[in-house]
Amino acid sequence: MKFRVLIILLFTPFVLLAQETAQLMKEAINFEYQFKETEALAKYKQVLINEPNNMKALLKATELSCSTGERLPIKNDKRLTFESALAYAKRMLTVDSNNANSYYAMALASSKMAETETENKKIITFLRDVKTNADKALKLNPNYAMANFIEGKWHYDMISYNWIKKLAAKTLYGGLAEPSLDDAIQYLEKCKSIEPYFVLNSLTLAKAYRDNNNPAKAIETLQQTIKLPTRTMDDAAYKTEAQKILDAIQ
Repeated sequence: MKFRVLIILLFTPFVLLAQETAQLMKEAINFEYQFKETEALAKYKQVLINEPNNMKALLKATELSCSTGERLPIKNDKRLTFESALAYAKRMLTVDSNNANSYYAMALASSKMAETETENKKIITFLRDVKTNADKALKLNPNYAMANFIEGKWHYDMISYNWIKKLAAKTLYGGLAEPSLDDAIQYLEKCKSIEPYFVLNSLTLAKAYRDNNNPAKAIETLQQTIKLPTRTMDDAAYKTEAQKILDAIQ
């Protein structure tokens, strides 16, 4: 009898902690449904206090740090938030280096770091990390929608980069893989086939078709983008941008 009581006393704190974590995860998901990303991020951070290696919470913390950081008006605040995203992603790799989510998180956070970096050498390093980690994610899971999006957007962004940064990428720091609009379209189309309601992917795909001299496909994709449901805080703005591009083309 005493042994049973001892066992119960030993395991009760773990049971209560698991229940608290489950409740925090539920609250975080509900905040996301309400487009309250800052509040959702705070809940995921609380989960990580209880369970530092919770992979779902780490992935969400990475993604939400990137999306909330993107909206911050001060560049240094953006950078600090993106650094937090990168730290969460690195922790994911430490927890599980054979998980496509870990490499996707690294690619996403690296892409945001490249946006705020000013030193060319560091920019190129982050851009290389985006491609390397997206490749690794797709090797583990070729049908990973978000990894296909990151890969496609990398090709599109590199084509769109200003000539100074492209020159640095090719000549100063060991170079990068050659970007291609055709490759961008291929990856973005793959993402679309898996996640048809992903507004940013659809918008980026339309831009890639436009820049690849295929106005018919650009118009078709823009029209589809505008009709997609609003599922994130940024989707309404993306659809407004799609409408403006459509008006300019037609």
